[in-house]
Amino acid sequence: MFLRTSKNLKSLILDETICNQIIFENLYENTTITSIKLYDFCTNFNFKTIDVLVNILHKNSTLTSLDLVIRGHHCFSDIEPERGEILADALCKNNTLKILNICNIPHRSKGGKALVDILCKNTTLTSLTLHSNDIGLEGEKALANTLRKNTTLTFLDLSYNHLGSEEGKILSNALYKNTTLISLDISGNIFGSKGGIALADMLCKNTTLTYLNLSENNLESDGGKALADALCKNTILTSLDLGNNNLGSEGGKALADALCKNTTLTSLHLSYNKLGSEGGKALADALCKNTTLISLNLYCNYLGSEVGKSLADVLCKNTTLTSLNLGFNNLVSEEGKAFADALCKNNTLKDLNLKGNYLGSEGGKALAAALCKNTALTSLSLSNNHLESQGGKALANALCKNSTLTSLNLHFNNLGPEGGKAFADAICMNTTLIFLNLNSNDIGLEGIKALEDGFCKNFMLISLELFNN
Repeated sequence: MFLRTSKNLKSLILDETICNQIIFENLYENTTITSIKLYDFCTNFNFKTIDVLVNILHKNSTLTSLDLVIRGHHCFSDIEPERGEILADALCKNNTLKILNICNIPHRSKGGKALVDILCKNTTLTSLTLHSNDIGLEGEKALANTLRKNTTLTFLDLSYNHLGSEEGKILSNALYKNTTLISLDISGNIFGSKGGIALADMLCKNTTLTYLNLSENNLESDGGKALADALCKNTILTSLDLGNNNLGSEGGKALADALCKNTTLTSLHLSYNKLGSEGGKALADALCKNTTLISLNLYCNYLGSEVGKSLADVLCKNTTLTSLNLGFNNLVSEEGKAFADALCKNNTLKDLNLKGNYLGSEGGKALAAALCKNTALTSLSLSNNHLESQGGKALANALCKNSTLTSLNLHFNNLGPEGGKAFADAICMNTTLIFLNLNSNDIGLEGIKALEDGFCKNFMLISLELFNN
């Protein structure tokens, strides 16, 4: 009755433990729900749920978003060919659905292929997610053929589908002709350098793609260099994720050269790429020339002290970068001081992540002094930096003066009871901080009690994390 008569319900999430025929029958008549998520329809999925979904797609005229997800390691063999084709036919005829997510459901069968084929006929879908579906070579060929003809899809997620270099080439060829797709996530596949080179060639010709996620594809330096060359020619792409691809210093240097020439890229993600000091130094030099990049992620790249100082120097000159991630890069207290000096001069950086370095109490105190002067930074992560109580107290005192920072992460810094009490006093005075992480800092019961009392007096702080203290 509630589903039939409700005038406010917009989204519905169901799994096999709460779902039954009565709920489904009421969904046929509901005229307000626009989004349905169906989770974990393991063995019952083939026999009941697809038939019900077909009826909903035929009768319901308000549904615009549908998620079909198998979570964890449920025993799910495949969509039966006959039912897969029936569902595909219903999706072809439906003219209201715009977003379709099918995750963790194998698509190698005839039924799965039919679901891939729907895009050739469907004229309303704008977003399709096929995350972790093992679509295989034949599924990729069908999807590529679809992309050549489809004129409505703008977002496509094919992440974690075991797609290799051959599938990468097939996808690249399809994207030459596609003129509507603007966002593509193909992370977590196995394209390798050959697939990366093919996709780089596509970027030289494609005129619509603005977001590309190629992380975790083992592109190596050759793939990285090919993509760097593409960035020198491409004038459309604004966001590129190449995280965890073993690009090495050569790949880093090639991308640095590209940043000196490219004028459209605004976000570049290069975490876990073993860029080293050479690749890092080249990127630092490039940032002195580039005037469009606003977000750079260099997390865990063995950059070292000299590159850290170079990047700090960049912040004194660069006026476009708003987000910089330098977590786990072997930076020490001297680099902490260098970044502190930079923050006193820079008025554009909003998000700085220095997690997992060795800044120590001296680096912490220097950054605290900078926070008393800086009026731009809103988020700072210094977790796991050996700040100790002296660094912690200095940062707490800075919060009494700073009026722009909204997020501070100091997890695992051995701040101790004195550091905890200092932050308790700080949050009684600070009026802008929204998130504060003090987990794993040996604050002790007294420190926690003081922080809890301070939290009750603060009307801005939404999240105060004190686990493992």
